[in-house]
Amino acid sequence: DVQLQASGGGSVQAGGSLRLSCAASGFTFDDYAIGWFRQAPGKEREGVSCISDSVMSTRYADSVKGRFTISSDNAKNTVYLQMNGLKPEDTAVYFCAASINTIAIRAAACHGPLYNYWGQGTLVTVSS
Repeated sequence: DVQLQASGGGSVQAGGSLRLSCAASGFTFDDYAIGWFRQAPGKEREGVSCISDSVMSTRYADSVKGRFTISSDNAKNTVYLQMNGLKPEDTAVYFCAASINTIAIRAAACHGPLYNYWGQGTLVTVSS
């Protein structure tokens, strides 16, 4: 079974940092695109950052460019999201997801409907 386990959320003050981890199992890590998505209360889910190791491609939402960094450790089947310079508007539940969709893989596309498998969320709260 494909499983994704997100962790690393917590509460920080504005300007702080967190690192989220997404541990994957049940599939060949390199063959998938992996993405981080978030959903704030009352808002739609949005793609934050996605990575496709097979094409060495990453993608970031404009709102997090320069502050967040996505990376992968294939030996550990884990994708990380380093979040620096956190802002109150980053407060949300963060989800990791995996996609076998060709478009997602070729372009590290961060479009939720392209993603087949989802982990449970981890809550990030940023206070001002």
